[in-house]
Amino acid sequence: MEDRHLIQLREVTKTFESGAGSFTALKQVNLNIAAGEFVSIIGKSGSGKSTLLNILAGIDRPTSGAVVVAGTAVHGLDESRIAVWRGKTIGVVFQFFQLLPTLTVVENVMLPMDFCRTYPARERLSRALGLLDKVGLADQAGKLPSALSGGEQQRVALCRALANDPPIIVADEPTGNLDSRTAEAVMGLFRELAGDGKTVVMVTHERNGVRGISRKITLSDGMIATDCKQGVADGEGRL
Repeated sequence: MEDRHLIQLREVTKTFESGAGSFTALKQVNLNIAAGEFVSIIGKSGSGKSTLLNILAGIDRPTSGAVVVAGTAVHGLDESRIAVWRGKTIGVVFQFFQLLPTLTVVENVMLPMDFCRTYPARERLSRALGLLDKVGLADQAGKLPSALSGGEQQRVALCRALANDPPIIVADEPTGNLDSRTAEAVMGLFRELAGDGKTVVMVTHERNGVRGISRKITLSDGMIATDCKQGVADGEGRL
């Protein structure tokens, strides 16, 4: 595997077992993502988009195949090690925010730093407030998430994902629960991150692409159907 690829999947298959039988969500997927890419993953419901993102983030494990992220063989880590690895390497942003309702906004942002101890305790509050200030929410730091709008909560979730300064941000339809104006503002934040050198991998329902991305991957039936770079999408216009 080549070191220049920050994210590498080799022959990754993921099968889920249930009382109704087995379902293979990913089928021998091979994928390389370089540092600094802004990648959009699209596909119909059930195509394997979220499963692929969860595999990249170490939330799900492959049934077979290899997953190497930032030089670490993620598929070989045990549960305790994978949690610490994820906290330092991957920032995860979910569609429904997943903020802890009993913690204040700033406490939610500090949580990854408290867990991984990436910053000294005396620096965590100021770093969290600095991140909130960048998204215009420093004045909301002491409030509970329920007091914020959906767009504000998603910005807090993004700050939390950035708390440990991870090289990779993965996002699962981060604008799917937002109105179009708020969604565009949030997407602007992701474009800024990519412009600053972060690697961003985003599942989206936007079939015509997302402005500012460098690559669009389409999944179909658990396999990569198309992989388009530099703005040319197969028959769907420009990204």
